Amino acid sequence: MAGEERAPGAEFRLDGRVAIVTGSTRGIGLGIALRLREAGAAVMRNGRTGLGAIAESVPETEALRTQSHQQEMPFHASDVSTPEGAAQLVAATLAAFGRLDILINNAGIQPAGAWSDASAESWDAVMNANARSVECVTRAALPALREAGRAAIVNIASVRAERPGMRMAHYSAAKAAVLALTRGLAAELGPLGIRVNAVSPGLVERPGLAESWPEGVARFTNDAPLRRLGRPADVAAACHFLVSPAADWITGANLVVDGGISLVR
Repeated sequence: MAGEERAPGAEFRLDGRVAIVTGSTRGIGLGIALRLREAGAAVMRNGRTGLGAIAESVPETEALRTQSHQQEMPFHASDVSTPEGAAQLVAATLAAFGRLDILINNAGIQPAGAWSDASAESWDAVMNANARSVECVTRAALPALREAGRAAIVNIASVRAERPGMRMAHYSAAKAAVLALTRGLAAELGPLGIRVNAVSPGLVERPGLAESWPEGVARFTNDAPLRRLGRPADVAAACHFLVSPAADWITGANLVVDGGISLVR
């Protein structure tokens, strides 16, 4: 409202809101869950299996911070690429918190390999984990999001969706589907008070990446204008903005978080 006064930073607070973050046992998903929790949201984490070792999923400097919030963020294990698993996750969230305002569709897998060598089963696995999961969880969550009003969905896509790389055809196709679904849902769900946006990360740090793919890491850091890999916190900040009141008039957008690599290759 015109003339309404807010305390500095109030437009980024998420107090009283409830979020689901799929694929949040580690890495980008865990970083997003932590960021939303620190902004005041209640957060339900998700993965196909258990939590695993926290110490292995975040940098050492983040371990204490992660552990301090661990008990504040319940975890529900389910395969969200199936309607049943998605429905179970939403039901668990509503049982725990009574409402749902924010959905972050982050679950996915990123195998590399030549398309010509891929089996039909491996194609289905990539499409299901990365694209079908978005459809399943969004469909399951829709009644609760609609009831909440001013709800927000962020789908994690990839710079590979629009700039496919070698040996990434199946992953690129799945993430392109995520972008198309994001834009279609933004148009359809906007009149219901639900905003839908995407975040497309570039190469993001994860344990063992530099050791397993040193040439790729070196090439990215040399080529990217900002001269470093992304961090889970970089992607989390973008998601936080898009689900916050500060982004209340943004829907159907794709926020690229890639250190500028898309500018040069």
